[in-house]
Amino acid sequence: MSTLDFTPAPGAAPLPRMVLAQAGAEMRGMLRNGEQLLLTMIIPILVLVGFSAAPLLQVPGERIDYVTPGVLALAIMSTAFTGQAIATGFERRYGVLKRLGATPLSRPGLMLGKTLAIVGVEVVQVVVIVAVALGLGWRPETDHVPGVVLFIVLGTAAFSGLGLLMAGTLRAEATLAAANLVYLVLLGVGGVVFPIDRFPEAMQGVVELLPITALTSGLRLLLTGASGFPVMALLVLLGWAVAGLALAARTFRWE
Repeated sequence: MSTLDFTPAPGAAPLPRMVLAQAGAEMRGMLRNGEQLLLTMIIPILVLVGFSAAPLLQVPGERIDYVTPGVLALAIMSTAFTGQAIATGFERRYGVLKRLGATPLSRPGLMLGKTLAIVGVEVVQVVVIVAVALGLGWRPETDHVPGVVLFIVLGTAAFSGLGLLMAGTLRAEATLAAANLVYLVLLGVGGVVFPIDRFPEAMQGVVELLPITALTSGLRLLLTGASGFPVMALLVLLGWAVAGLALAARTFRWE
C-alpha cells in the first residue's frame, strides 16, 4: 500500500500559468464592470450608428465604409488605454497592486496578463461592432485580414503600454482626468470620424504621428481595399508600442 506524501513543495507557478491566471481575472473584472462596458462597447457602437446613419459628415465614399474602421480603432483605444489606465490606477490606489506585488508575479508578467485580457475583450468588441456595421450595410474588403490583425495587435500593445505608463506613475484621480481628456482629444483629432485633411496643414504632420491616427488610417486603408500597404502607419504604431511598454515596465509602481 503506497503512502501519501504531504511534504510541502513551495514555489512559484510557471510564468505562463501565472500570466494566464491574471489575464482571466482581469477579463472577468472588465466584463462585470458596467462603466467599463459602457466605455468599451456602447460608446463605440453609438458613434458607429450615429455618424454612419446621419448626414453629419462629408467623407470620401460611403459613410459606413469610412466610419467603421475608425470606430474599431476607437474601441481598441477605449479598452487598451482609457479603461485600463483608469482601472489600474484605482487598483494601485486601493492596494490591489501592492498585494499582487507581494506575489511571484513580476511587473512584466502583470502587464502581459493585463494586455492578454485586453485582447480577449477586444475580440468580443470586434465581433459586435462588425456585426452592427454589416447590418448597416458595411461591405469590407477581406483580402488583407492578416494586415488588419497585425494593426489591431500593434494598436493594442501601443495603447496598453501608454495606459499602464499613466496608471503606474500618476495618482488615481490624475489618471482618471488625464485618460478621459486624452480619449476626447484623440477622438476629435485622430481621424476616427473627422478626416485629418480638414485640419491645418501644419497640424496634419503632428496628427499623423499619433497612435490613434496610425491605427485608424491603417485599418481604413486595408478594409477599403486601397492599393498599397500602410507601412508608415505600421512603423508609427510599432514605435509607440515599443516605447510605451518599455517605459511602463521600467517605471511602473505597485503603490
